[in-house]
Amino acid sequence: MRAVVQRVSSAAVTVDARTVGAIGHGLLVFVGVEREDGPPDAEYVAGKIRELRVFEDPDEPSRHMNRSVQDVGGSVLVVSQFTLAGDCRKGRRPSFDEAAAPHIAKPLYEGVVQSLQASGLHVATGEFQALMQVSLVNDGPVTLLLDSRKRF
Repeated sequence: MRAVVQRVSSAAVTVDARTVGAIGHGLLVFVGVEREDGPPDAEYVAGKIRELRVFEDPDEPSRHMNRSVQDVGGSVLVVSQFTLAGDCRKGRRPSFDEAAAPHIAKPLYEGVVQSLQASGLHVATGEFQALMQVSLVNDGPVTLLLDSRKRF
């Protein structure tokens, strides 16, 4: 499972001109599920999202990234994005052979969301398999890549 995590001042997802998810200060997370992924991958990604120390610590100004989204009372917006499983190494068109089929991907994506909610975080979501427009104000900018198989 792959994720792109961005520290944001605000973020929102719209589908057909209707806002389906929005947050203020927190993390925008795009999640891509691959064919071989399972519940442990979802839990790994959720744990990383929960615990990443990417926020300022007012008690230690010299440490620019010392607090987690939980520590700062932030929110998380989770958006499914199968294109994260795309392979661009060959040719000019990405291959999505490694992307999980929707019936496999959806429960794992929802597992990430549920794990974050269970930890007490305010979590908003996009709409699985919808054509979405995402707007955000990246704070920093801070953008990090996660991979449950630790390939990077």
